[in-house]
Amino acid sequence: MLARLALKLFHSPLGVFVRPVYRLYEGMLWEQVKSGPIPRHVAIIPDGNRRWAREHGLDPRGGHEHGYRKLREVLDVLWKLGVRAVTVYAMSSENCVRRDPAERAHLFGLIERAIEELEESRVLDEKRIRVKVFGRLDLVPSSLVSKIREVEARTELYKDGTLNVALCYGGREEILSAVRRLVEDVVSGRLSPDGVDEGTFVSYLYTSHLGELGDPDLVIRTSGEVRVSNFLLWQIAYSELYFCELYWPEFRTIDLLRAIRDYQRRERRFGA
Repeated sequence: MLARLALKLFHSPLGVFVRPVYRLYEGMLWEQVKSGPIPRHVAIIPDGNRRWAREHGLDPRGGHEHGYRKLREVLDVLWKLGVRAVTVYAMSSENCVRRDPAERAHLFGLIERAIEELEESRVLDEKRIRVKVFGRLDLVPSSLVSKIREVEARTELYKDGTLNVALCYGGREEILSAVRRLVEDVVSGRLSPDGVDEGTFVSYLYTSHLGELGDPDLVIRTSGEVRVSNFLLWQIAYSELYFCELYWPEFRTIDLLRAIRDYQRRERRFGA
């Protein structure tokens, strides 16, 4: 509630007095965060685009457009902070099936445009960021899959950062897929049942390419919803969760810095 009230004040006529204070506060937060441990891997559930659009008299496509621009802003801040891996929940497998076809087509087109703009900006090459997209890509238009495979291949050897995009993704489906492939390898004799441990199982997950970066240290969800919605169910077993009441298009740099500051103040227990 306080975050939404502060946002309304920021955009009100009184905002002319509030904005200088906001800039000072953002600078203070930046210095605090930079002096603490930076999470290696941040996962984001950018929720609330459609509700934000309705409140502003827009159709869902307008919300997704604003959400995409917000994601670019947030990614830029995360790279500047030194975060090594970012995983974004772009679309759930349920949304890839149930969502209105016109809205779904717009989302796919937006993702295709995002890939093109990322490549045109050269940010992937300058920062040496690897791109990996995972999920039920059989539900994705072939033109978009081709774009995905191209950018994955071109950035495959980059090691300074990783951008994961979970597209038509479901955590339960990922685990089931891993189990099926593992069982096939056991039945065929390529893998001994005695050799199946947690590390072996992880190698069958979509995120096995992350290697030493491992699972998310911090998961951020916007829009006030307090749930993980079938996102990275195996990987976030020991992640720190942070829920923000603002819709994703409203999410500001100070909100991101607060999330990381909150992470820095916690004592990670890993099941203890």
